Amino acid sequence: MQKETLTRLGLFLAKKSVNKADVARKTGISTYRLSQLSINLKSQLRVDEMYLIALALEIDPSEILAFVCKDLTLPKK
Repeated sequence: MQKETLTRLGLFLAKKSVNKADVARKTGISTYRLSQLSINLKSQLRVDEMYLIALALEIDPSEILAFVCKDLTLPKK
């Protein structure tokens, strides 16, 4: 049995104990898409989706952005 891996967004939503069905209802993003964004490492979070999720959670979008992108750095020259 393969262990399920969460994406950075998946970790963020789990940490906040987010109900994905509620977020889907508020944002119009399907529960399938939210699940894919949470568990599929190849899924790419679009900025409009991130913004709508932040609105649904009543948080500043930069909170999600900072968590999801915290490991990104500029390449060394």
